[in-house]
Amino acid sequence: MIQISEVVETNEMITKENLDVRTITLGISLLDCVSDNLEQLNKNIYEKITRLAKDLVATGEYIGKSYGVPIVNKRISVTPVSIVGASACKKPEDFVSIAKTLDRAAKTVGVNFIGGYSALVSKAMTSAESLLIDSIPEALSVTEKVCSSVNLGSTKTGINMDAVVKMGKIIKKTAELTKDNDSIGCAKLVVFCNAPDDNPFMAGAFHGVTEGDAVINVGVSGPGVVLHALESVKGKDFGTLCETIKKTAFKITRVGQLVALEASKMLGIPFGIVDLSLAPTPAVGDSIADILKSIGLEQPGAPGTTAALALLNDQVKKGGVMASSYVGGLSGAFIPVSEDRGMIEAVEQGALSIEKLEAMTCVCSVGLDMIAVPGSTSESSIAGIIADEMAIGMVNAKTTAVRLIPVIGKDVGDMAEFGGLLGYAPIMPVNRFSCEAMMSRGGRIPAPIHSFKN
Repeated sequence: MIQISEVVETNEMITKENLDVRTITLGISLLDCVSDNLEQLNKNIYEKITRLAKDLVATGEYIGKSYGVPIVNKRISVTPVSIVGASACKKPEDFVSIAKTLDRAAKTVGVNFIGGYSALVSKAMTSAESLLIDSIPEALSVTEKVCSSVNLGSTKTGINMDAVVKMGKIIKKTAELTKDNDSIGCAKLVVFCNAPDDNPFMAGAFHGVTEGDAVINVGVSGPGVVLHALESVKGKDFGTLCETIKKTAFKITRVGQLVALEASKMLGIPFGIVDLSLAPTPAVGDSIADILKSIGLEQPGAPGTTAALALLNDQVKKGGVMASSYVGGLSGAFIPVSEDRGMIEAVEQGALSIEKLEAMTCVCSVGLDMIAVPGSTSESSIAGIIADEMAIGMVNAKTTAVRLIPVIGKDVGDMAEFGGLLGYAPIMPVNRFSCEAMMSRGGRIPAPIHSFKN
């Protein structure tokens, strides 16, 4: 039975501690839209998305008002477009036409973003997948709401280094084509190792081929709630600290479960998962960095940072799985630089480097996220950073990702402005030594030995 004290506590989480449902994401399979006629394919895609998602935004707004829970974003994810467009697309421009269709459909139904302009190439690339990847820079420069992702490796298959090198070039070209807006196209492009099929968060969301025709996935976020809870246990031992985080994560996840089930019922679409990810925003009091400082660090990046983040991530997951039978997606703690005021401050004070952030990604939810680097950074250095992050995911059997933004025309000491939830970021230095000879080898890094378990 729900106690009045629990109602009051949840209300305070929402009104004072920045608790929100970060996204309701409607996943839509486009497999039944496939046609070898490009015009017909685009027509099928537009009609299916607008039919299934026509009430998504209104439903999210109704639930938000009814329960008093802010629902920040309403989003759509679709089947990886490299699969859907394989029969009809013979050149990159054909795929760009699909990106424009996705953008038009997203604007029609009023969602914030649509994800799934994606390719899954962890072992090798088909010709269609190569064409889609080639089309990404133009697609992201001519659309507003389309997000793109490419899975480059997995624990089972290893790392596709040809694709890694290709993505180094694609990221740089995307930056060039959107340089008038601080290379923001790269903020809508992420590369993965071990990408999950049910991730509701952009830019990496796509509707996996293991999913049904349509599904509702919800992403919940509450760094401010966790931070507030930790204020009451300052100086206490690690056992008390862990219990506090775990109990708080449980309460946050229950809110997400409620919203997900209500949206599923109203839309007549099955509920998929709740993704409990402590995803920060630029708002004061909504920061992963502040949680790490509350645990006892002067700044993120100080000795002990990786251990503190590991503790946080694990307890968030333990609390979440007790609150919902279907916790999925990424679930844990995000450490984007541009979206976290505390992380930005740590970079500005010299506490955080890309190398320390990389170490932290061994234990966090995703990886190197929303990191701005000099526009002069070479394609091979970008590819090398990606390869390092893919290796962490592959060897540790976890999802890792890179969302790197080489901001054309800016250098270390400058600031990139992205706006909204994407925030702003100081340009971070990149190691000046070259990895070009390594990146030019080609081929695939084999999977680690434990990948042969069946």
